[in-house]
Amino acid sequence: MTSTVRERALPNRWLPVVGGVLMNMALGTMYASSAFLPGVEKEFGWTRGQSSIIASIGYAMIACWFVVGGRLNDKKGPRPVGMLAVVFFTLGFIVASQTHSLGTWYLGWALIGVGNGFGYVIPSAVCSKWFPDKRGLIIGLVVAGYGAGSGIFGPLANALIPQIGWRATMQWYAVIFFVMTAAAAYLLRNPPEGYKPAGWDPSQVRAVAPRGGDVTASQMLKTRTFYALWIAYAFGTTAGVMVISQLAPFAKEAGQTALAASLAFPVGALGNASGRFFSAWISDHVGRLNTLRLVVLVSAIAMPALYIFRANPILFFGALFVVYYCYGTQLSVNAATSADFYGTRNFGFNYGLLLLAWGVAAGFLGGLIAGKVHDATGTYQMAFFSSTAISLAALGALFVAKNPHVAKNRHVE
Repeated sequence: MTSTVRERALPNRWLPVVGGVLMNMALGTMYASSAFLPGVEKEFGWTRGQSSIIASIGYAMIACWFVVGGRLNDKKGPRPVGMLAVVFFTLGFIVASQTHSLGTWYLGWALIGVGNGFGYVIPSAVCSKWFPDKRGLIIGLVVAGYGAGSGIFGPLANALIPQIGWRATMQWYAVIFFVMTAAAAYLLRNPPEGYKPAGWDPSQVRAVAPRGGDVTASQMLKTRTFYALWIAYAFGTTAGVMVISQLAPFAKEAGQTALAASLAFPVGALGNASGRFFSAWISDHVGRLNTLRLVVLVSAIAMPALYIFRANPILFFGALFVVYYCYGTQLSVNAATSADFYGTRNFGFNYGLLLLAWGVAAGFLGGLIAGKVHDATGTYQMAFFSSTAISLAALGALFVAKNPHVAKNRHVE
């Protein structure tokens, strides 16, 4: 039976992409968590460091439970993992909406992070198998939904909270996200073993991004490149997390108007989604490592520029877009890099181990540094300026990383 006949007997391979975008758009609300900070701070008198630690908690949960979800996905398939995402993610919004103490507030966002971890693993793992011919492009598309989610639900939260309060807003979000994630879990399914798109010539892809077979986690952990990628991922995403976790209060303290501050979410989301999509597509043609090296270098310049030009609306939004673009790039291109270097059979668990680096950045570096520095100094200056050195450290690690399959096909990294 030819691959064309097999493909006709299968569901449209774009349906899992639709499911992946839906899932990630809902989960991407994590990036808009700062929209809820002013309301809880006003009600309970909490400090910025106390309230904003939810970003660190949530991101740490994502990274940890992504590994668990990745392992379950590799063994049981995407739908059971997707249903766990539905339950934990929506439950987290319900619990957080009932907050009367810091403990409950943290618990709610921890549950949101657990659901995020289960849900985030599925789209990239599933869609990379359906689209080996367009891996970077498709992974970029589905993870762009994560960045776009904050651009939709962040401004919506800013509009709803003054009208109905932050508690009711979170409860409505629980309902909306239940529908979105349940539909996504239904649509996300793996192709049959050995699936290849009709007319696909693997040699054309390998000429640009040399690829090998599937490897286990234990084999992956024996390579120097994995640790170089891990360090670069952790340091490279720290800059973006600093801004994401503090975006709403930073925009207001920068002297932007209320309208401009609310527009910061869609501008950042557009940059985030654009980086995830366009850079992933570009990496299909110029190489994964080359793309990553370029964006961390640009990030080293953009972060201090964002602080320096924060009072100028045009330059503020321009620098904000670039910071988010560089951040989003790393989430999609690192996923595609993992699939290229270590295969798709064990992608969930393998990439989960790599994504722990992002968890360190989000849970212990970016958000925590920004919040604590603000409490200590009253500004974000030192946090944003220090990100230059952190980004340059990531660049150094990326020059240590090497495509393990280049020795077999010396075209492009």
